[in-house]
Amino acid sequence: MSSGAADLRQRKKQNDTESDKMAPDERNKENSKLGRSPKYVLIQRFAKLFFGCLAAVTSGMMYAVYLSTYHERKFWFSTRQELEREITFQGDSAIYYSFYKELLKAPSFERGVYELTHNNKTVSLKTINAVQQMTLYPELIASVLYQASGSEEVIEPVYFYIGIVFGLQGIYVTALFVTSWVMSGTWLAGMLTVAWFIINRTDTTRIDYSIPSRENWALPYFACQVAALTGYLKKNLNCSAEKFCYLLVSASTYTFMMMWEYSHYLLFIQAVSLFLLDSFALAQTEKVHEVYKIYLFSLFLGYLLQFENSALLVSPLLSLVAALMLSKCLQMNMKKGTFMSRLLKIMYVYLVLTITVTLNFLLKMFVPHKENEHLLKFLEVKLGLNTTKNFTMNWLLCQESLQAPSQDFFLRLTQSSLLPFYILVLIICLFSVTQVIFRRICGEPLKETVKLEDGRIGERPEIVYHVIHTILLGSLVMCLEGMKYLWTPYVCMLAAFGVCSPELWMTLFKWLRLKAVHPILLALILSMAVPTIIGFSLWKEFFPRIMTELSELQEFYDPDTVELMTWIKRQAPVAAVFAGSPQLMGVIKLCTGWMVSSLPLYNDDDLLKRNENIYQIYSKRSAEDIYKILTSYKANFLIIEDSICNEVGPVRGCRVKDLLDIANGHVVCEEGDSFAYSKYGRFCHEIKMNYSPYVNYFTRVYWNRSYFVYRINTVISFQS
Repeated sequence: MSSGAADLRQRKKQNDTESDKMAPDERNKENSKLGRSPKYVLIQRFAKLFFGCLAAVTSGMMYAVYLSTYHERKFWFSTRQELEREITFQGDSAIYYSFYKELLKAPSFERGVYELTHNNKTVSLKTINAVQQMTLYPELIASVLYQASGSEEVIEPVYFYIGIVFGLQGIYVTALFVTSWVMSGTWLAGMLTVAWFIINRTDTTRIDYSIPSRENWALPYFACQVAALTGYLKKNLNCSAEKFCYLLVSASTYTFMMMWEYSHYLLFIQAVSLFLLDSFALAQTEKVHEVYKIYLFSLFLGYLLQFENSALLVSPLLSLVAALMLSKCLQMNMKKGTFMSRLLKIMYVYLVLTITVTLNFLLKMFVPHKENEHLLKFLEVKLGLNTTKNFTMNWLLCQESLQAPSQDFFLRLTQSSLLPFYILVLIICLFSVTQVIFRRICGEPLKETVKLEDGRIGERPEIVYHVIHTILLGSLVMCLEGMKYLWTPYVCMLAAFGVCSPELWMTLFKWLRLKAVHPILLALILSMAVPTIIGFSLWKEFFPRIMTELSELQEFYDPDTVELMTWIKRQAPVAAVFAGSPQLMGVIKLCTGWMVSSLPLYNDDDLLKRNENIYQIYSKRSAEDIYKILTSYKANFLIIEDSICNEVGPVRGCRVKDLLDIANGHVVCEEGDSFAYSKYGRFCHEIKMNYSPYVNYFTRVYWNRSYFVYRINTVISFQS
């Protein structure tokens, strides 16, 4: 059997070589018939490539400059003091940037990395490996680049940091440009992709209000991987281009996995798309399985370099890829034409799914892991499979990003004309793919080269992959609005490709059977006219708005928070531990460096439990209960936020105090209405009254309009 396979591979190589040798001759004959010399064609292709690359790079650079200008206008960064700049980083963003600061302050890079991997100066009574737990590889890279490039005397650390992120966003846009260009054959599609991306920036990126977030570092690499994968899946790709695409897919896949802790879930969706593509025999099986090998290599390397991250071992991506590789081995070991071979082919999908689920179950049974268990509990409640009174689960369910998308989201996409054209392109591609699958079932082989006059856009594997990929991501968006940041950029790309692709219009005209006008000529005209009309309409309607955004001087200033941070730095002891809401604790850690009792991170069960316990300061519990909770974490100071204590949320039942009342059983339901009941008043209100027993446990030391700071007494006084 092995000798037969070797002969088959040898014949395939000979055929490929012969076809490569014949291709230039055929092209030369074709060019001579059209009256064009090979030299003219070469110059034309080079000019097209040069101007296309120039447009792609320019688009990315202009977008990065636009983000930088908009950020400056919004926060007045250049005129702010360091403390005021740092306050603009909120929640988890503040934590990420604080570790970047610590790396720069360390006497050496090695010492800084050691302190992060053995960190006991951030969360009280807890030593954490911050690099592993918070995926701080972007900060490690940024600090190395800042010090190695000698930028200390040229640019401030904060500008260098946000400059890298804005630069990555430029690469993100460039990668989307290239993907659309590769699919359509014209860089006009890339320009339209960038225009739609920027106009729908509210729904394509979180860069406006969360610069250091992990996805802002990771998604540009995923976009590069998708661009390379698009080229790699194309038919009749020359050897050099195929190798380049393969290497780029490998490098970007691994980098993406190192930048974001949830990257393997997105790669799992991509692997499912490739699996479906291969199952319908719409792509070269060898190429698809080469991508599977890249996944395995990236998972293995990521597991080693992420301090033996067990989450990668129990990830669905590893189980799926292992099942696919095993199923392939079973198929290869069966002689073609036998009953078992045909049965395996029919049962292929069922076999892969069964092996995947079984393998994942076994891995979770034998590999110790705690990561992301709360995600499974959240999904159970979200899908209605379970109910809970747990504060953390209900708080997550109340987050806007984890709810179903609002009508405003679809309205914005429709107003920019993106959604209608995406639906049009998707319907045409889906019908064409369905036709191709039906032909494959009937035994008709795929064409080696699909010509424009064929009108068979569904036979191009890279197009089918993107159709499946956007459908899978779109189905997630229908459940979780936060997934729109993964889906909408590829909606922009696919819609732009469709309206600029003569093949798509030709596919439509084939179905309509046009006879009055030559369909090829009409397809070529529409592929230029439609995107041009869309571009002019977008320019007329949205360009003035974008220029107004850049010209308006907005103001982000929070004097109460600035005063609080200044007081902490001047008055609080260096060894003090602060307790309060996790979001505020992240800002305190960044701006002052003081130790805190909790962090705004949701990938660790212990931190989630801490957050819930410390949030009890806004519940209806006694002063003694709160005192015991805070002292158990060695907290010295308590900060009450008036915005949480007196919160008036748009949705009753989703305020922090409402969720705490539900979790603590302080809610009584009567005749369809719910009422909070407890023998104690709400702690955050009662402590402000300055009467016993609250003054026995806590002493107010500072307050302003937004914050009340109390020292937690070490010696309890029981004066009335």
